[in-house]
Amino acid sequence: MAWTLSISSMAVVAAGIHANSTIAADAVTLAAWSDQVEGSIEQDTNTSWVAGYSSLSTSMKNALSDIASSRIAKRIIAYDPTGYLTREADMLMNMNDDIEIKGLKVLEGKADKLKTP
Repeated sequence: MAWTLSISSMAVVAAGIHANSTIAADAVTLAAWSDQVEGSIEQDTNTSWVAGYSSLSTSMKNALSDIASSRIAKRIIAYDPTGYLTREADMLMNMNDDIEIKGLKVLEGKADKLKTP
């Protein structure tokens, strides 16, 4: 299941340039966090996004990637916030939190259908 909704590099980028390099390179931990995040997104939205991933639209895949990357990034930041500049970790946490909350609100109970203009 790991890395269906996002890729590790996007999560590391969302964590910012001052993210702890040890955790950012720890493939095992990042994959475990990816699994946890994918499961929690499915629970939060009551939708099996991973099982039906291949049939999702590109826009839905991008939205899910944004949410998953932000959730994983918050774990990376929280792992070791000491390398960040003053208030940088707080700003990144807030930014990723906003992406996650807004994205989940949009996805809640939503089918993968976009209106044609």
